[in-house]
Amino acid sequence: MRLEALEAIPYSLPFREPYVTSRGELTERRLILLRIRADGIEGLGETAALSLRGGPDLEEIARQLTELCRPALEEGPIDPDRLWSALARCRNRGISAEALAAIDIALHDLAAKAIEVPVWRLLGAERAEPVPCNATLPAANPTRLRTLANGWAAEGFETFKLKVGLPGDVTQVATIREALGPGVRIRVDANAAWTVEEASDRLRAMSRHTIEIAEQPVGGLDAMALLRSRTRIPLAADESVASPRDARQAVELGACELATVKLAKVGGVAAALEIARVLPVYLSSALEGPVAITAAAHVAQAIARGLPSDLAHGLATERLFSATIGSGAKLRRGRLELADSPGLGVEIDDEALAGRRLN
Repeated sequence: MRLEALEAIPYSLPFREPYVTSRGELTERRLILLRIRADGIEGLGETAALSLRGGPDLEEIARQLTELCRPALEEGPIDPDRLWSALARCRNRGISAEALAAIDIALHDLAAKAIEVPVWRLLGAERAEPVPCNATLPAANPTRLRTLANGWAAEGFETFKLKVGLPGDVTQVATIREALGPGVRIRVDANAAWTVEEASDRLRAMSRHTIEIAEQPVGGLDAMALLRSRTRIPLAADESVASPRDARQAVELGACELATVKLAKVGGVAAALEIARVLPVYLSSALEGPVAITAAAHVAQAIARGLPSDLAHGLATERLFSATIGSGAKLRRGRLELADSPGLGVEIDDEALAGRRLN
């Protein structure tokens, strides 16, 4: 297969209400939809700018895709059985993980369509099971938080992820437990907002309400390892595990029980699978649209072996938006369901995309 076209389309999705974390507040999510074409087949990719974590902004990612990845892909054929070769040509141009994620997803979509199988089958899964997802709750006052949590619960969600690291977060955890009862799982995500001492104190207070997982309570794997010796709450790395090398270091240090993988953070499908071979992982979104969310749901099929069947992934975040640009995996009763159609199974609404396009 030979590359015929590549288009990087910046667009935005509006949040239903401000999304508040310890890192700040978002009212919209700026994203890139990638469309590549080879032998008359279109492959779709998507990525987010993780500039709050020190990554490139959206304009730089778009430049990397068009000025670096396009000529790299034009250097040789795209072989569905050797996607690693095409990805290596892009990686060798020095592109960011965020740009590589878009290319990686699009190439997997293209390859699966070329051989007429779903991406999950291309990745080696025997079948596609519904993917359990957690509810995602921003930091909010107790009254608003209770309303949000009840809304998610009414739709069948059984695991609730709460953004913490701000004043009053212990009260917020208590509010969720009181509102939803002992049957639901609660995990907290501090986005590395605490010191080891602060995390130890906060998690001790929160543990009275039974916490399933604490995501990235402190920054760095050394700090995670130290904290792990001070708490019984299982720790999951997020920002600290962005590559297979990071995953191996996490295991060596005993820094965490598992990691949460975002495709935009690690560089796409292939990198996510490599990390999962080193350390137990669950998928989460970087607040992307339907393409990247659906891609992550396909990856979840390939890493399911060895994980608890009810371990929730953070892939229901499209529910946070008031608009979309297409349809992919279907969210029903707290689970994402994939189709058997070739590729990712995502359809883009071109009219909606045009209305959300940034340039």
